[in-house]
Amino acid sequence: MTEELMLAGCLENNAASQDALYSRYSPRMLGVCYRFAKNREDAEDMLQEGFIKVFSQIHQYRHEGALEGWIRRIMVHTCINSIKKNKKFNDSVDITYAAGIGIREEAIPSVIHAKEVVECIRLLPLGYRTVLNLYAVEGYSHKEIAEMLDIEESTSRSQYTRAKVMLEDMLVKKKIIFKHKEKNISSATAV
Repeated sequence: MTEELMLAGCLENNAASQDALYSRYSPRMLGVCYRFAKNREDAEDMLQEGFIKVFSQIHQYRHEGALEGWIRRIMVHTCINSIKKNKKFNDSVDITYAAGIGIREEAIPSVIHAKEVVECIRLLPLGYRTVLNLYAVEGYSHKEIAEMLDIEESTSRSQYTRAKVMLEDMLVKKKIIFKHKEKNISSATAV
C-alpha cells in the first residue's frame, strides 16, 4: 500500500490503512521509544500511546517533510510526556556524578557496536538518558529541551555533559573503548 493510500485511509479511520501504517513505521518508532524507556514494556506502552496520537492527529499532517519524521516527533513528545507524567525525570538524576571530569569528544568512537552502546545508554539515569537522546540523537537544542522538560537550559547542558561522562565510563568498563593514560585519549577496539 502506498503512503498516499495509507494516509487517505487513516483520515477515514480505515483499520486496514491504520494497520499498514503501524506495520511500516512501528519497528523504527519502537527503537525511538526504547531509547527513552527503562525496559521494553515501557517502550511498547509509549509506542502504543504514540500511535494513538498519530491516528487521532493524522489530519494535522501537512505533507511538509517526511511522514516518518512527523511520526517520530510525535513519538519523542509522547516519550517526554510519559516521563514527565510519571515524574521520574527529576527523581532519578545523580547530580553529583562526574563532578570535575572533563569531556573529550573523541572519547566515543564513531564505529562501535550500536547495540552495546544503546544498552549502555539505557542504563543511564533517566534524566541523563533523556537529555542525551534529545540533544545528541534527536537534534534538539538545549533551549528546546529545557522547554520540553520544564528545566533550566543550564540543567540540560550539565545533564548532557554528565551523561557523556557516565556513558564513556560504561563503554570503557565494557571494553568497547579504551582509555590510554599516557596520552589521555580513547580508541575503539578492533571489530
